[in-house]
Amino acid sequence: MHKIPTGTWVVVADGTQARLFHNLGKQDALQLKQDDLIKPDVVDEQGQGPSGHRPPEASPEQTDEATFAKQLVHRLNAAALKQEFEHLFLIADPKTMGEIRPQLHAETSKRLTGELTKTLTNSTLEDIEKILKANE
Repeated sequence: MHKIPTGTWVVVADGTQARLFHNLGKQDALQLKQDDLIKPDVVDEQGQGPSGHRPPEASPEQTDEATFAKQLVHRLNAAALKQEFEHLFLIADPKTMGEIRPQLHAETSKRLTGELTKTLTNSTLEDIEKILKANE
């Protein structure tokens, strides 16, 4: 795994929330600071699924998780297009990562410096840093 450059956005997500960190460390050192906790937007499409309707075979929970992944991707894509970050590192549980990957805009994908498929949303900042350092 590559080093995480200074200023990189590190997003730690699952189907219910995402934590947004910035790497403040200098010269490839890792020092994360949490900037935001992103929750589903209940006004925007909640319960409709990523394609705009609920598939009959999907449970409400599955649909809500897929919808949140879509909302998160929209936010990341918009930020990439506005040049709000130069590098992005994604950490998500396998299901959420599978929802996120195909929806990333080319500009967002170009900024993706790495990813880790793991559930870490409820982990401490220190634990997230340790896991990232161990995977360098």
